[in-house]
Amino acid sequence: MGIFVVPRADGHEAMIAQVLAADEAGLDYAAVQDHPYQRRFLDTWTLLAYLAARTRHVRLVPDVLNLPLRLPAMIAKAAMSLDLLSGGRVEIGLGAGAYWDAIEAMGGPRRTPKESVDAVEEALPILRAYLAGEPSVTFEGHIYRVAGAKPGPLPPHSIGVWLGAYGPRMLALTGRLADGWIPSLGGRFLADDDLAAMQARIDDAARRAGREPAEIKRVVNLMDPVPTPDRLRDRLLRVAELGFETILVAVPDEDPLAFVRRLADDVVPRLP
Repeated sequence: MGIFVVPRADGHEAMIAQVLAADEAGLDYAAVQDHPYQRRFLDTWTLLAYLAARTRHVRLVPDVLNLPLRLPAMIAKAAMSLDLLSGGRVEIGLGAGAYWDAIEAMGGPRRTPKESVDAVEEALPILRAYLAGEPSVTFEGHIYRVAGAKPGPLPPHSIGVWLGAYGPRMLALTGRLADGWIPSLGGRFLADDDLAAMQARIDDAARRAGREPAEIKRVVNLMDPVPTPDRLRDRLLRVAELGFETILVAVPDEDPLAFVRRLADDVVPRLP
C-alpha cells in the first residue's frame, strides 16, 4: 500500500510532508508522476533523490517515466544510483510516452503508437542488462543503440521494471518482458470492467513466453476520490479482488496530509 503524488513546484512542502507522513506511518510506497514538460512540476528524479534523503522506509517509484525524454541507459543509471543511496528502495515505472507536442517541444521524438511500443520493447533489454550489472552492454535496435556501455553501480536489490500499459501490444509486452504492470484506475482512466480482459492478455503473453503470470507484479494507481475511511476500505478491497497486490492511492487536493494519515491509521490496519 502506498500513495501517488503530483510533483507540483508550488506548495511542494505540502507534497513532501505527505510522503514523510507515509514513511513515518509505515506505508510501503511513495510514487511520483513524471511529466517533464509541465512547467509547474518538479523533475521527478530530482524529487525522488530528495525524498530518499528525507525518508527511511518507504519505497520510491517514478510513476511512470516518460521514455521519449529519458534514454534507457540513463534511466538505469539513475535508478541504480538512487537504489544504492537509499538502501535498496527504488523501483522503475516506465511508460511509452504521451503529450507528443510537449515532448517534441523539449527536443524529444514524436513517435507513432507503433514506434512508442517498439521503443519500450527495445528499452527493456537495455534496462535488464544494466540492472543485472553486466560488465558491458551492447544493443543495436531501430530506436536505441548501446555500444559497449559499462553499467554501474550495482544496486543493493533487484530493481523491478513496471510498465504503464493499456493497449494490446503493451499489455503483451508486460507479460513477456516486464516485472510488473502499473495502470491507473478510476477517474478518466480505466474502469473496473476493463481489467479482466487486460489481466488475461498479460497472463496469456506470460505463458507464451514460458513465464508464470504470478511473476508479474500487479500495481495500480487508484484515482477514485473516496471521501470516508469506510468507503475507502471497501474500495481497496474491491481493487484487490480485481487482481492487484499493491495499490497506490492518489492523494486528493483537499486536506491531503490528513488523508494520508487516515489511510495509514484508520484504513490499512482494517484490511485483511
